[in-house]
Amino acid sequence: MRLQAVLFDMDGTLLDSAPDFIAVTQAMRAARDLPPLADKVIRDQVSGGARAMVATGFAIDPQDPAFEALRLEFLERYQDHCAVLTRPFDGIPELLADIEQAKLIWGVVTNKPVRYAEPIMQQLGLAQRSAVLICPDHVTNSKPDPEMLLLACQQLDLDPASVLFIGDDLRDIEAGRAAGTKTAAVTYGYIHPDDNVRHWGADVVVDHPLELRTVLDQALCSC
Repeated sequence: MRLQAVLFDMDGTLLDSAPDFIAVTQAMRAARDLPPLADKVIRDQVSGGARAMVATGFAIDPQDPAFEALRLEFLERYQDHCAVLTRPFDGIPELLADIEQAKLIWGVVTNKPVRYAEPIMQQLGLAQRSAVLICPDHVTNSKPDPEMLLLACQQLDLDPASVLFIGDDLRDIEAGRAAGTKTAAVTYGYIHPDDNVRHWGADVVVDHPLELRTVLDQALCSC
């Protein structure tokens, strides 16, 4: 089936949001007179969400009584800092231009709550270009469940088989496969050091956003 739409995961696929997460973590450490961590230590935990970043950033077990207060402070600070340093990955602006020039639809399906995702999309001038933004707030089950992708396809009135979903986490690929979309895994995102993208079962693996141009060309030429 001919490709009609491209859906992106947000963090680590469409956008490099790690700098804002890093800034929040380092600010919280500084407020407690703790030395800064190497940025990579925090970056490696982004895919695990706030819990993973707080646990690593403060060497604290999630079962520790003090953990929840740290997590809530982290999220409150991130609310005010979620769109300061976040930018599209190199090559994404050109890729989006290619998608739009080909008259394809594109959108975002993310496990990021809407209270962060919407301001980021607005700040970066992407909200008016994206055809759909699906967040956990809109569904009962987040990725790896296929519900978010199926909702996106429903809102776009598209057969999932005509959609390519791009992500940087096994959950993305599992969700795409379960929903019936084509899948692309990217290695440039927030991949845990112990993970191997090529074991996820994606239809294609790419190392840079601009490599997706070839993927799109091939999909547009197939029936």
